[in-house]
Amino acid sequence: MKICVINGSPAGSFSITLQTCLYLQKLFPEQHFTVIDAARKIRSFEKDMTEALSLIEEADLLLFSYPVYTFLAPSQLQCFIRLLKSSGASLEGKFATQITTSKHFYDMTAHRYIEDNCRDMKLRVIHGLSADMDDLLTEAGQHDARAFMKYVLFCTEHNICEPAAACGSASLPPYKASLPGIPKQEKYDTVLILDSEGDGGSLREMAADFTAVYPYKVRTVDIAEYPFAGGCLGCFHCAGDGKCIYKDGFDTFLRSTIQSADAIVYAFTIRDHSMGVRFKMYDDRQFCNGHRTVTEGKPFGYIIRGDYENEKNLQTVIEARSQVGHNFLAGEGTDKDTISSMASRLAYALENQYVGPRNFYGVGGMKIFRDLIWLMRGLMKADHVYYKQHGIYDFPQKKRGQMLKMCILGGLVRNPSIRAKMGSKMNEGMIAPYSKVIAAAAPGMKGEPS
Repeated sequence: MKICVINGSPAGSFSITLQTCLYLQKLFPEQHFTVIDAARKIRSFEKDMTEALSLIEEADLLLFSYPVYTFLAPSQLQCFIRLLKSSGASLEGKFATQITTSKHFYDMTAHRYIEDNCRDMKLRVIHGLSADMDDLLTEAGQHDARAFMKYVLFCTEHNICEPAAACGSASLPPYKASLPGIPKQEKYDTVLILDSEGDGGSLREMAADFTAVYPYKVRTVDIAEYPFAGGCLGCFHCAGDGKCIYKDGFDTFLRSTIQSADAIVYAFTIRDHSMGVRFKMYDDRQFCNGHRTVTEGKPFGYIIRGDYENEKNLQTVIEARSQVGHNFLAGEGTDKDTISSMASRLAYALENQYVGPRNFYGVGGMKIFRDLIWLMRGLMKADHVYYKQHGIYDFPQKKRGQMLKMCILGGLVRNPSIRAKMGSKMNEGMIAPYSKVIAAAAPGMKGEPS
């Protein structure tokens, strides 16, 4: 079988993910592997896709290989997929799968992104391998890679693929702003970040409706006009001091123009089941902040052009971005009603400093970051200092008092005679602290705790 590895890592041949593909190439010499450096050579492919299309059209299986970048694939790989989809190449009936490396931070949304786009190209999808960055260095990881490849070969031999999953595709009529404006206040600074590239004007019209009904002045930043030198390279140059290796000034621009705002609104047109290449480049380049939640507590809003209702994976990404960053998600404006509602909720969150606790998306994501930075603190010094200062190193082994209480309680409940005597008193004891809080509550206590 001819297998075309689409290497989506900006590191090219130095990609950790690619090493798993090379490992499998050596173990399965009867299969013919070729590699396209899709991310590393993206500037070249933007000019001419002939070389890549030739290898892809000859292949029986496309194997996407990439590191997970901020919930999805690197922007360079997203650009390659956009070029591939617009090339007119006939890929129907070929198989497609993927190998990623990450610390399992939203690897499932990255995989779903690739699968959705493969189905757009009428490829037959086989679920991929999500590996830890260090898995190939362990016997268990090597076993998983071998087992994955054997499974892929089984699926291709027996013509087995995953059933198609529903995702958005509906086109929309042009949007025209029509919401009446209201007087503006200057108490809060709100920045609206949009990508107007190829929009046709509807996104700006939606943004105009938002600024009309929003009670505070809004600054607009069009990232289509920002002179990005390129997408994130994953080089870790910024790990120590937060300075990006590119000299386009984006790290300074990000901190002074965007992160200084009190509230942030993102506006984009759905492209290829994501926010589009330009926005993904913007997202990836925010790695100059490492894994630091520098906008924590600030409310976010979204203005989205496209069939968002049917983009379930993108919905997960947007909620997770807010939850991990501990930002109140004011909503996603897709029409006049939802834009007005989002504007109202955003203003309320600003005025009342409302954010709410994290849910599983946020708690789980931050625990992965916590453990990652603890292990990599020697390299990622800026992240380590931030995590120490903000109490993010909340390891359970530090809670010795609670652990001791649980040991004593466990000993008691394992004793049949003591357990019989306790009866319902254990339940009463568990809610006793909460009963004290309720007893101390009084009508009118609606503000911040004293």
